[in-house]
Amino acid sequence: MPESVMTYWPVQRFTETEAETTTLAIAEETPVNFVYNSVPYAVMMATCQDLEDYAYGFSITERLVSHPSSIRSIRTEMGEDGVTLFLDIAGEDFRRLLQSRRAMTGRTGCGVCGSEDLKSLHQALPAVPVMPPVPLSAIRHAVKTLADHQTLNAQVHMVHGAAWYGSEGALRMIREDVGRHNALDKLIGAGLRQNICFAEGFCIITSRCSYEMVQKAILAGFSTLVAVSAPTTRAVRLAEQAGLTIVALARRSSQHLFTGAIG
Repeated sequence: MPESVMTYWPVQRFTETEAETTTLAIAEETPVNFVYNSVPYAVMMATCQDLEDYAYGFSITERLVSHPSSIRSIRTEMGEDGVTLFLDIAGEDFRRLLQSRRAMTGRTGCGVCGSEDLKSLHQALPAVPVMPPVPLSAIRHAVKTLADHQTLNAQVHMVHGAAWYGSEGALRMIREDVGRHNALDKLIGAGLRQNICFAEGFCIITSRCSYEMVQKAILAGFSTLVAVSAPTTRAVRLAEQAGLTIVALARRSSQHLFTGAIG
């Protein structure tokens, strides 16, 4: 696989019996900026391959063009901040796009589709609060018991959860939703409404640890984010910049430390 698709990252792997240093392949997450007839439309986080296929599929499924033949050309421009896809589309479809612009529906699988361009995506984020490392025992306890607190998922078996645990491993708050971003937003919103400081303890999410999930955790003031699935390279780099501890691939049998420290 090319470097633009995945990166090998050094991690510490903890099991019930041992700790070791190893290397894992994690996916790259690249901002893809869609520009139609020189007008920015949306930024999507994606894997940087098969981009022309993505451009056609996105344009059709978002009903931005009426037919594949309406896309007259596609030009790909690689930049430091991401990829820009310049699409030249037919006049009638472009007029319709301008009329419906910014009315794009937020997706459960997309956290940045409200961004019009790459520049707006890369805004400075605050450093997270410096806190004592969360004990590994607390993280393990949370991983093993999280499903017990997902009351909605126990019935429907398909919703994501986001939970806040104290540093001792006790559940403080949990929210669920069909969308992983929505679940985390609900958790953060509940804390804000109650004037809660999230710096103490840690947040655990049942999804992958993507760029926008890390961004949300940083803005909420979490110091440690635990994810059941793997992180992307962009997410790990963002976490490093802000000082956020990332523990991912957090399963019952093992947990992997990507950034920061745990106790």
